[in-house]
Amino acid sequence: MPRMTPKPLRRIDGASRRVRILETATELFSRAGYAGATMKELARACAITEPALYRYFPSKESLYGAVLGSVKTRIDVAAFLRELEQSDDLSEVLSGLARFIISQYTKYNELSRLLLQCSLEGHPQAEQAFTDLRRPFVDFLARKLRRLRRRGVIRNVNPIITARCFVGMVMDCALCQQLWQRVQGKAFKPEVVIANNIPIYVNGLIRRK
Repeated sequence: MPRMTPKPLRRIDGASRRVRILETATELFSRAGYAGATMKELARACAITEPALYRYFPSKESLYGAVLGSVKTRIDVAAFLRELEQSDDLSEVLSGLARFIISQYTKYNELSRLLLQCSLEGHPQAEQAFTDLRRPFVDFLARKLRRLRRRGVIRNVNPIITARCFVGMVMDCALCQQLWQRVQGKAFKPEVVIANNIPIYVNGLIRRK
């Protein structure tokens, strides 16, 4: 793993420095995982001493917990879902979810990597990370699907399984865009992926009369 270049720290107050530490730790944990990141490396990346880092966070576990607790504040999922709640048009709901997830997780790509690392390592806080970063989308879509199923708009599918698969597909798209570019030599723009896949889901779900 390439070493992170320390970011010069101007004279800043304790609260600002704590935020800077969390931002740097998020990036390092997302690349190296919990097991691969050390407090020594974190301190070096933050351009502070290791004892100074321990004054802010008494252990790597506490720092990791603070990182996972802070990531959900970067994406205002609740506000977006409240807005999308107004629509019961399946194509609009799926397209809206896909655009939001891809745009946010592309913008903050370290968050999706962090979630993946946390899951692969089986870290005790993986459950909380999923609750904060993925479950809101799954729960929202599952509720929508239940409502549409009761109204006879969609087929008798399992809402939770369907929601998990859809959100998983979209998040994989957001996470692996650069990887697919290297493997296949071609990366599709998010709008192309959405235009291709949403009709497949909608046509598979809609109940035919």
